[in-house]
Amino acid sequence: MKNKIVLWGTNAQEEKVLIALELLPDDNKVMLYTFPEAIATESFVSNMMDKWRTDKEPVPFPDGFVKQERELSMVDSLLPDDLKPERTDVIIRAQAEWQFVVLSSKLSRMYDLELQEFREKVQQLGAYDGELFDSLKKFWDKVQEQARDRNILKEHADNLRDNINVLFEDLKKLRKKANEEFTSVSKGVYDELNGFLDDIEKRIETKGSKINSVFDELKKLQRQYRESRMTNEHRSKLWERLDAAFKSAKERKFGPGVNEGSLADRHKKRMDGLEEARQRMEDSIRRDEEDLRFEKKKIERTEGQLEAQIRGAKIKMIEERVHSKKDKLAEILRTRDQVLAQISKAEEREAQIAAKEKAKAEIAREVASNKASTESKATDVPVTDLPAEPERKPEGLLDAIGNIIGEVIEDTVLTAKSVADVMVDAANEALEAVADHVGMLADAIEHAEAKEKAAAMPEQEAAEPPEAEPAKPKAVRKKAAEAPETTTETGKPKATRKKKTDDTDPV
Repeated sequence: MKNKIVLWGTNAQEEKVLIALELLPDDNKVMLYTFPEAIATESFVSNMMDKWRTDKEPVPFPDGFVKQERELSMVDSLLPDDLKPERTDVIIRAQAEWQFVVLSSKLSRMYDLELQEFREKVQQLGAYDGELFDSLKKFWDKVQEQARDRNILKEHADNLRDNINVLFEDLKKLRKKANEEFTSVSKGVYDELNGFLDDIEKRIETKGSKINSVFDELKKLQRQYRESRMTNEHRSKLWERLDAAFKSAKERKFGPGVNEGSLADRHKKRMDGLEEARQRMEDSIRRDEEDLRFEKKKIERTEGQLEAQIRGAKIKMIEERVHSKKDKLAEILRTRDQVLAQISKAEEREAQIAAKEKAKAEIAREVASNKASTESKATDVPVTDLPAEPERKPEGLLDAIGNIIGEVIEDTVLTAKSVADVMVDAANEALEAVADHVGMLADAIEHAEAKEKAAAMPEQEAAEPPEAEPAKPKAVRKKAAEAPETTTETGKPKATRKKKTDDTDPV
């Protein structure tokens, strides 16, 4: 919206004149300038249209112009009756727009005054004030709302925004300084309470002092903890130590089983006590209400004034007692709702922990099953149940190592899949299983070396073991380990393991 307009018109003598109007929004006035056609040269008109009207630069007025000051009104026209503009619509539109500009300027000035008050308060601050910060934020929200609704002009809104941002920056600097000071104070309180806890924990461990006095000091320390101002980090760390100290003191006083049971179980015990208290309170209120009805009924048939006064006093006493008990009942019900919420949270947390433990147990069983299947290949098998060993070339050391490594890799892959399917937390257990397989690998290498020596001996000596040791369990296990695997249905030897090993070079 422009605050200046220039157009042609005629005066009372029907002479052509140049009309210029300028709005003064702060004064709610309009300045009217008229220039006769004789002094309105072509260059002057061009300057008025291009420079003066757009506020690019001031334009000097020639001698002979007429200046008038008029009030801006929605009823009266911007021009006097003796001036007739060529475009009446421009005058009518300017009159409507300038009314809005004036009102918007008034709103902006009102906000400027309010902003000045904030500026003075911020300059007088010696420390951060959270309430002042919130008030300034509400003020900014109000300005933003007016700017979105276009109730104030854009240049006014931008000016307010820039000035408010300066105040916000000043308050943020004060807040940062206050936070640093608060952290320092919190550290001092945290160290002091930690020192008290160190002394209490030593007294609990030595068992040299009375446990009741320890409980009293812990309760006092707990009250001090609640009243102290600390950061969330310090408060969380201190609470863990304080809770552990309470549990240790309870264990010393009531025995090792006092802390048994889950958090949900302890909340449920508290809930049982609250339900019992609620039932007793409701019964007591019901009895008092029955007494109240009885006294109100009796007071209607009293014979003397004194008796009526006594019964009135009793009624008042019972009513106050009922009122007090109802307040206590409401407090019990509020506490019950809080405990119910605590039970729900505790059960949800315990369910998560149980699911995690179950997953760990499944992984452990899977690893144990893989380990048992590997060890079963080296267990003792009755010699009579073994099929006749087919003629084949003795395995070399590399073949034996390849077989064992193939089994280790296969079992490790199975274990890794189990870990991936359940959760990553049991990866350490899978690694323990791999370590067991590595130990088996060392035994297999030793076994393979003995087998190489046997292959290098003459056939007769290899076939007939010494008579001094005909029945050692080691020889039986060795023979069982050298026997090929058999299928469960046909009893025929399987050659798939060796073929798979021959296709790869484990070394």
